[in-house]
Amino acid sequence: DGPALIFDIGGGSTELVLIDAVTETPRMIDWVSVPWGVVSLTESCAGEDNSPEARASRYDQMRTLVRESFAEFAGRTAPLAGQDVRLLGTSGTVTTLASLHLELPQYDRRAVDGLIVPAHSMRSISQRLAGMSATERADMPGLGRERSDLVIAGCAILESILDIWPADRLGVADRGIREGILRSLIASD
Repeated sequence: DGPALIFDIGGGSTELVLIDAVTETPRMIDWVSVPWGVVSLTESCAGEDNSPEARASRYDQMRTLVRESFAEFAGRTAPLAGQDVRLLGTSGTVTTLASLHLELPQYDRRAVDGLIVPAHSMRSISQRLAGMSATERADMPGLGRERSDLVIAGCAILESILDIWPADRLGVADRGIREGILRSLIASD
């Protein structure tokens, strides 16, 4: 019951959709798309990775840009923010962090899709990753070299979402809109 915030952290943008799920068919209350995804934010906040201070400064810069982009949406939806909001994330960042939460040696969609993770765990993992060097992140099981640079921007976006919508838990979806459309088409036939 009550509102749910569904978000997708993409490469070039992030979408947030606030829905009311008190009826059988959820109703969209509000939505926003901001121009910060893992690639665009990483490229906009290029910086040194050679000291803890430089990493912290870069992460703070990312969080500031994202927070400013979410400000209008946060203001419009503030009256609902105090309710028991459910969060559902669908993106490479969220699924990667869920995999790290489970301490999987390699990504396993069956273990991650549909998982409910404590929000404090996702925030803790995000902050830990933000403090690591690129080499340290690349050596982590389940993360790898290909995601080690982009995951920091995703963590900054996720933490900004958690700042707006504090929740106890976060649902993780490996499936996206294509699967939803396909399931709807199959069900209607």
